[in-house]
Order: sequence, then structure tokens, then C-alpha cells
Amino acid sequence: MILALDTGNTNIVIGVVNDNNEILFSARVATDHQKTEHEYAVFFRNIVLMHGIDRHEIDGAIISSVVPQLTDILKRAVRIFCDTDALVVGPGVKTGLNILIDNPKQLGSDLVVDAVAALAEYKPPLIVLDLGTASTMSVIDANSNYRGGVIIPGVRISLDALASRASQLQNISLEAPGHVVGTNTIDCMKSGLIYGQASMFDGMIDRIEEELGEKATVVATGGLARPILSHSKKQIIIDDDLLIKGLILIYRKNS
Repeated sequence: MILALDTGNTNIVIGVVNDNNEILFSARVATDHQKTEHEYAVFFRNIVLMHGIDRHEIDGAIISSVVPQLTDILKRAVRIFCDTDALVVGPGVKTGLNILIDNPKQLGSDLVVDAVAALAEYKPPLIVLDLGTASTMSVIDANSNYRGGVIIPGVRISLDALASRASQLQNISLEAPGHVVGTNTIDCMKSGLIYGQASMFDGMIDRIEEELGEKATVVATGGLARPILSHSKKQIIIDDDLLIKGLILIYRKNS
């Protein structure tokens, strides 16, 4: 079995995959910069045990991380937890992805993982959305080349900025109001965040397809993908397990 970890600024996606590449479970938990390797090891033990998996059956691990200060902590935690050295997605790791951006080393490991999984599962050209702390859009052309992308402030960042800079606007939950046109402050904010973000992605997809010169398959993942993109007018495939799938594909390429 393989332990897969994708570490973002807000959440860590954790999953275990068996030898038949079946995802036994995946979970999304808060990233905690204060935890030590032993605390993370205990956390891994508890969540794996909760899903009825014997940690001694885990004989491999892979980590993708955009939080450098946690990467080594998680590597040590994996070693403590299941006595194996984790592969870390980064320079020198084979991904099979042809990256055509100005400096391929600048491409975040999470975007690499998303792209690898999307290419394995869906037909290019592709637009891959990942809605987390930042919202990203990765563009893969018909020849399976990673052409570039878009980085947008995440929904929660926008909400936090709005609530902190406007004294009369309070923090709200991320759920869609009944109507686009709000009749009170809370519903007006919700409409802007939910319908406004969904409309923005619709417009960006149109612009990207215009540059590509053809329609693209649009795939989305991330903790906020479903709450936002379920209100999109575009056909968007929401794949909650995209990161886990990509991590396992990269692990297999390097094992």
C-alpha cells in the first residue's frame, strides 16, 4: 500500500492506495505549522486506523508540498509512522509531464500532480482548476504540453480581505444564497463570492479556449471546487481525488 500526502497552505490531502491502484480512502485536514513530526506521525496512525488499515501494510509513500517548512517534518513523520522513506515530488523526480513555461522549476508540485492525473484520466486539451488557498488554472494543449496557467486569490482569501477591510461586513459561511440579487448584506456578499467566482471561472475558460483555438476538457479539484463550481454554467468535471491519483502515478513512475 502507498501513503500519499499533498500539503497545501490550508489543507493536507491524505490517502492510501492499494496495489491495484484503488484509493482506499482520502481525507482533507487542516495544515498545522506547529505540529512536530511525532504529532503528525500520531495523526497518520489515527486516521489510517480509523479506516481499518494496518500501518505495517504501507510500504511506500509520496509527498507533494508547497509548504517548504513542513516538507522535512512530514518526511520524518512518515518514517516514524510506517518505517519508509517518502518520495518528494520535485526536481529529479520523473513525472512524464512536458512543461513549456519560462522556468519549469517554478511550477508548483501540486500543479504538476494535478496535470499528470488529468492527462491520465481525461482527453486534452485540458484546463485543470484547483481551488484552495489560491485558485489555479493549468492549461494543457492538445499535444499534452503544459502551456502555463493562471493564479487567482482564493475564495477564502477574498472573504477574509473583505471582512477585515470593510468594518460593516462580517465573516460569512460559503454557501450560495437563493438569488443572485441579494436583499441583505450577508446574501449580497454570498452572491459575490459564490456566483461571482463561478462567473469569473466561466469567463476565464472562454478566454483560455479562445487562446487555444479549441474547446477544452475542464477538470476541477480542491476543497472549494464543489461549493463554487457547482454554480458554473460550463461543463466542469469535479474530481475530488485528482491529487491522490496524480501522486500514485508519479510514485509508480519512480519506483
